[in-house]
Amino acid sequence: MTAEKPGPDVPHERGRPIQWAALIVTILFLAAGILGFIPGATTNFMSMRFAGHHSTALLLGLFQVSILHNIVHLLFGIVGALVRRSPAGSFHYLLWGGIVYAVLWIYGLVIGAESAANFVPLNTPDNWLHFGLAIVMIGSALVLNRRRFKDR
Repeated sequence: MTAEKPGPDVPHERGRPIQWAALIVTILFLAAGILGFIPGATTNFMSMRFAGHHSTALLLGLFQVSILHNIVHLLFGIVGALVRRSPAGSFHYLLWGGIVYAVLWIYGLVIGAESAANFVPLNTPDNWLHFGLAIVMIGSALVLNRRRFKDR
């Protein structure tokens, strides 16, 4: 009697590559969210605002952050931790999260840095980081999801 291969939504003992990709992204979001609240990791920490472009706090001295921005990173990380347990959850997390970050990248390019619409807040390094996240997340979802069909 041979053991059946796990189905596409049944995790392997160590997880599928798409789950590992989702875990890495999850860890990065949680780290960004936590570090955004730590003086030293965030320069101009005392100038941090809840939201808006008036926050001059910079994560790693580069990425403009606010309390809202850090909370969004933490929430993305928490969602990732909850859904990465299955390949399907990991796929949707990476794909839809990547789409959200692509939209955020476009939004950041369209609005002015001093605009009231810049509520997250976003600066040029944030915009390009969001572009990179979108490419990596969507690319991982599509490439690693194709592997699941080759495993069958």
